[in-house]
Amino acid sequence: MKSVEYRGVTSVDGPIIVLKRTENVFYNETVCVRDRKGEKRIGKIVDINDEAVVVQIFGSTTGLDLEETSFEFLEEPLELRVGDGLLGRVFNGLGEPIDGYPAIISDKKMNVNGYPINPYARIYPRDFIQTGISAIDGMNSLVRGQKLPIFSGNGLPHNKLAAQIIRQAKLRNSDEKFVMVFAGMGIKYDVAKFFVDTFEESGVLSNVVMFQSLADAPSIERIITPRCALTAAEYLAFEKGMHVLVVMTDMTNYCEALREISTTRGEVPGRKGYPGYLYSDLAELYERAGKIKGSEGSITQIPILTMPNDDISHPIPDLTGYITEGQIVLDREMSQKGLYPPVSGLPSLSRLMKDGIGPDMTREDHANVSSQLFASYSKVKSIRNLAAIIGEEELSPLDKQYLKFGDKLEKEFFGQDEFEDRTIEQTLDLGWKLLSELPREELTRIKPEFIEKYMGAE
Repeated sequence: MKSVEYRGVTSVDGPIIVLKRTENVFYNETVCVRDRKGEKRIGKIVDINDEAVVVQIFGSTTGLDLEETSFEFLEEPLELRVGDGLLGRVFNGLGEPIDGYPAIISDKKMNVNGYPINPYARIYPRDFIQTGISAIDGMNSLVRGQKLPIFSGNGLPHNKLAAQIIRQAKLRNSDEKFVMVFAGMGIKYDVAKFFVDTFEESGVLSNVVMFQSLADAPSIERIITPRCALTAAEYLAFEKGMHVLVVMTDMTNYCEALREISTTRGEVPGRKGYPGYLYSDLAELYERAGKIKGSEGSITQIPILTMPNDDISHPIPDLTGYITEGQIVLDREMSQKGLYPPVSGLPSLSRLMKDGIGPDMTREDHANVSSQLFASYSKVKSIRNLAAIIGEEELSPLDKQYLKFGDKLEKEFFGQDEFEDRTIEQTLDLGWKLLSELPREELTRIKPEFIEKYMGAE
């Protein structure tokens, strides 16, 4: 049945147009808008009142005038076509192919708006994911079904780290299929090309679905990009039984687009001009990760955000930290020393790590080694602050030992090559090697039997 076409645009303001109210329309319904030349644009209803509906256009509103513009309500939400041909494909932020191949052949469509997973239906995340990166596996372990964001800053190698995680991530003691979904929001062309080239060269592109909203695309498109990516992930995880790792970069660009739309709509601003619903909007995305009772698959999320002015108390990292289960923090000072990956040891945290490590998952000594490395590195930081005041030559011999340990920890444990894939055993053995630099009486967080087993008798 052909849809009814209407006329009557009240106003056009940036990506927002106001249409005269018609009956039987619903929130998030897709709207097709045509200008006087018949060129169409797609949008969705974001607000409804008694007199009018507010529509958000995914693209430019240039060329739309109040008299000649026509529109029709498509009586369906924005949907993504899903099927067996998803893997290995590259789409734009709205789910349209941009890799030169035709759209996938499938009669199945899914509403991109999705829903957070019902807490009652969740299974507690427990299975360890090995990323091959010691700073993550050893001290901030990633668990299947977890949401573990990367807090970065402009110019830091978060994209390189994300690509390495996607290349190397694997489930231990399992041959279950592990696939990736990548969502790029407001990324530059060279960043998009870097990801495609990296995945092609390493041979993982056939197991990756990519959604790219480039920096020159309308900022409004960034709102839909993570929703399309998570919809694809839900299909692969909960209908195909796969284990999916979703990497979303850059969530700061997503939040900037939210602020832009909120300002255009004249909403009351919250902290730093972001809308008051920023928390619930982010939670809507992050809470689509997890494992569900009765389903073999799972969704693990690694959102990446660049902190404005490296400020971890900024609303975006602040709210993200409340919703997710920890964070990997990149450190500018470590990056300037030439260390990669520049993962900051102390602010980084994985709240679910304790449930994904230990015997049968990683190794019996994992929790003790991780705790001791944290404690010793914390002492290193304190001694460095003291040395800056009184001078290194005034430090005690033990303090100097700690400084030597700290330098080695950063260079050998945190630092590794971009293509170096370490097993968890290699990571833990390296941790023991570094802890042997300290007197045994300093290893207060490790059980004596583990010290004897992994370091030998004194």
